[in-house]
Amino acid sequence: MQILPGICTLDTLERLGLAGGAGCDEEGSGISCYCYAAVVVPAVPCQLNLTGPEGYIEAPPHTNSAFYFTTDCNYIVTVYTGYGVEVQVMNVNLSEGDKVIFEDVLNSENTVLANESILMRGLVVRSHSNQISIRFHSINPQAGAVLVRYQAFMLSCVFPKQPLYGDVSVSSLHSGGQAFFSCLTGYKLQGSSVLTCRNSSTPYWSGKEPKCLAACGGLVRNITVGRIVSPGFPSNYSNNLTCHWLLEAPEGQRLHIHFEKVALAEDDDRLLIKNGNSINAAVLYDSYEVEYLPNEGLLSTSRQLFIELTTDATGTSTGIAIRYQAFSAGHCYEPFVKYGNMTSTDNTWSVGAVVEFACDPGYTLEQGSVTIECMDPNNPQWNETEPACRAVCSGEITDSAGVVLSPNWPESYDKGQDCIWGIHVEEDKRIMLDIQVLNIGKNDLLTFYDGDDLTAKLLGQYGGSKSRFKLYTSTADVTIQFQSDPATNVYGYGNGFVVHFFEVARNDTCPELPEISNGWKSTSHPELVQGTVVTYQCYPGYQVVGSELLMCQWDLTWSGDLPSCERVVSCTDPGKVEHSRRVLSGTHFTVGSTIQYICNKGFILSGNSLLTCFSRGSSGPRWSQKLPRCLPETFEPCNHPGTPTYGMPSSNKLHFQAGETLHYSCQNGHQLLGEPLLYCVPGHPSQWSGLPPVCKGRKLQHDLTPVRVCICNLLLLEESQRLHSQAAVYAQNNELICFLIVNGTVYLSRKRVSTTLCCILYQNYNNSNTNYISVNKIHLLTIIVPALCFQVYFGNDFSHSRTLSHCLE
Repeated sequence: MQILPGICTLDTLERLGLAGGAGCDEEGSGISCYCYAAVVVPAVPCQLNLTGPEGYIEAPPHTNSAFYFTTDCNYIVTVYTGYGVEVQVMNVNLSEGDKVIFEDVLNSENTVLANESILMRGLVVRSHSNQISIRFHSINPQAGAVLVRYQAFMLSCVFPKQPLYGDVSVSSLHSGGQAFFSCLTGYKLQGSSVLTCRNSSTPYWSGKEPKCLAACGGLVRNITVGRIVSPGFPSNYSNNLTCHWLLEAPEGQRLHIHFEKVALAEDDDRLLIKNGNSINAAVLYDSYEVEYLPNEGLLSTSRQLFIELTTDATGTSTGIAIRYQAFSAGHCYEPFVKYGNMTSTDNTWSVGAVVEFACDPGYTLEQGSVTIECMDPNNPQWNETEPACRAVCSGEITDSAGVVLSPNWPESYDKGQDCIWGIHVEEDKRIMLDIQVLNIGKNDLLTFYDGDDLTAKLLGQYGGSKSRFKLYTSTADVTIQFQSDPATNVYGYGNGFVVHFFEVARNDTCPELPEISNGWKSTSHPELVQGTVVTYQCYPGYQVVGSELLMCQWDLTWSGDLPSCERVVSCTDPGKVEHSRRVLSGTHFTVGSTIQYICNKGFILSGNSLLTCFSRGSSGPRWSQKLPRCLPETFEPCNHPGTPTYGMPSSNKLHFQAGETLHYSCQNGHQLLGEPLLYCVPGHPSQWSGLPPVCKGRKLQHDLTPVRVCICNLLLLEESQRLHSQAAVYAQNNELICFLIVNGTVYLSRKRVSTTLCCILYQNYNNSNTNYISVNKIHLLTIIVPALCFQVYFGNDFSHSRTLSHCLE
C-alpha cells in the first residue's frame, strides 16, 4: 500500500487507474486529509543474456527510481562451444540478506560454483561448460552490489585414466587431441587403443578408457619377444579354467621360454608345455612331474610350442608368467634376467657373444653366473645359466644409496621370516630412509634402529599398511628388521615393503651461522647439535640489534633471526634504583639526556643523583656516573631525659633510638603533672617530644583553673599594669599572652606566641635556673630549660599559685 500525500478524492484515484480510498486525520487543532492507493512496486529489471567473449556485469544495475524495493537479477553468459566462462570478482559490497549465486549451466542442470558466503574481491570462478549463470536477489531498499568481469577460456578433456597393467599418453587435452593406450607384455587391450577429445559445451573423450586383461589362451604367430600370463595375474586366477596358447616362431627359427613365475594351487591345477603345435605333442614340462622350475628355461626343437593351463573348482593361486622369444639358427637365444639388466658384446647373440648381468637396486644375483658366453658353432648355446635376481632376506649394505625390499618383492614374502639389514655410510654422514611402500600383515613388524645393531635407539616400528613417509638417523648406521607372523601368510602381488635410502649430510646439527659485521660470535659447543647456543657480540661503539643468543632447537632450526651490530647513538637504560623514583629528561636516552634519582622518604641517597649520557668516541655513549643507591636513613639516639622527684621512668638506659618511647609514673601519694609518655623524635640530633612530667603531692588540692600558658623572653609591664595577685591569661588580638606576678612585678611575653609554646610554673621561682636583670625598669627573666608544653594550674590564693621558671621556644 502506497500513501499519496495531499488533498485528493476518489475521482482522482479513478483517473489514475488506482484502487484505494481517501480519508482525514485530526492532528491537534487541524485536520490533515490524504488519499491512499494499492500500488504494486515492481522489481529492478535486470534479466540479461550475454554472448560476448568478455565483458563486465554490475548487479544490480544502477537506477535512480525510488519505486524499486525488490531486486531480482539473472545474467546468463554463453560463449563458443568448447570454451568455458571465467568470472573474476572485481568488487563486492553486499547488504545483509543479499543473495548471489554463480552456477554452471549444463543441459539445463545447474551446478553451484560459488555463493555470497565466499565472495571476495579477486575470487575467480570457472565453469565446466560454455554457459554460466549469475543470480542476484535482494529485498532491501538499499541493496548491495557486485561487479564482475567475465571472459572465455578454452575447455579441455580430463586426463584419461591409466589402465591397470598398461599405460596412456596424450597429444592434447583440448578438442581434437588424442589419448593412446597400451598394455604391458602379456596383457591385451580390451577397448579402443585411441580416444579423441570431442568439442562440446563440455569436451569429452570419444569413448571409455580401455582395460588391459590377460587372455585365457591365444595364437601368437611370427614371434619375436613376448610374454603370456594367466588370467588375473598378478592376482589369483579363477577356478575351472582351460587355457591354450600356441606360440609360433618365423620359418627357420626356434623358441625359448623363460619362467618368470609359476604358482599353482596344490591340487589339480596343472601347467603343460609341449614341443609342437597341438595338445598331442611331446611334453617338455609338466608341473605334476617337475618339483623345481628349470632356471635356464626351455628350448623347442621346432618353431612351435603348445602351452596348456587347467584349474579345478577349488583353490587358486597367482598363476603363471612366461617370457618367450624366437631366435635364429647359428645364434644363442637372447638371455633374460628378471629384475635386472645386462650388457653384451654382440646384440645378435651370435657365437662368441659375452653377456654380463647386474640386478636392479634391492636385488641380489643368485644361482647362475654373472657372465655367460655363447659357444659351439654347431649348436650355439650359453655356457652358463642366466642368473636370477631376488630380493633376499637380510644383508649388509655400504652403498651411499640403494633399496631394501621385502623378501621376494614384488611377490609375497613367506611366513615366519626374521630378516635383518644393516646400512652403513661415512661417519660424518647420516641416512635418510624413504619408505615408499609399506603393505604388510597386521601381525608382521618392520622395525628401524638408529644404529648398527638391535640395541640401538628405536626410530620406528610399523605393521599393516601405511602411506609413504620418511625417517632420518642421527648416526651413520641404521638397522632394519622384518619379522613375519609364523602363523599366517600374506598372499598377493605387491605385499611387502620398499625402502629407499640415501646418504645425506648430518641432520642432527643446525646450519652454520655466518659472522656479522662489526662483531663476532662464540658457540657453547664445537658442533651445532641440538641445544647449542651461539652468542653474538659487537665491537666497542656498536650494539646488538636482535637476539644476541640463538639456540639450536629440536627441529634443527635456530630460535631466532640473525642479529646485526649497529653503531650506538644512545645510552642504554641504566635501570631503576630500589626505594626511589627517577625523573627523565626525555623518552630516549640520546647523548645529552639526563636521569635524576630521588629517594623515597626514610631513605638517603648514596652516590650521584644525576646521570648524564655523553659520547666517548669509538666506545660509544656512556652514562657519566654509576647508579646511586638509596639507603635507610639513620638518626642519633636521644639521651635519657632524667627522672623527676617521686617519679619512676619505664627504663633507665642511657640512650634511646629514634622512635623509641619512655613512660613515666609517680610514687603513691603523688599526682603526675605533664605528659606521661615521651617519644624520641628522629632528627639531627634526635630530641624528646617534651620534658619529663612532675610528681606533685596530692594534699595541694585547691580550686585550680587550668590555663594553657605560652611565654618567651618576658618583659616588665609598667607599674600601672599591676594586676590581681593571681596569674591570669590576657587575650590581646586573639592571641595568647602570658602574665606572671613576681614580688608585685608583672611580666609579659615580648611577642605573641602560638599555642605550641608553653610554660610551666614551679613552686619556687628563686631556683638556680632563674636570673633577673633590671635595666631601665625592665626586668628580664632568662630561661635555661628546653621548651615543652604543659597544663598550668592557677589558684585563687597567690600562695598556691605557681611562679614561672621555664620558658619554651
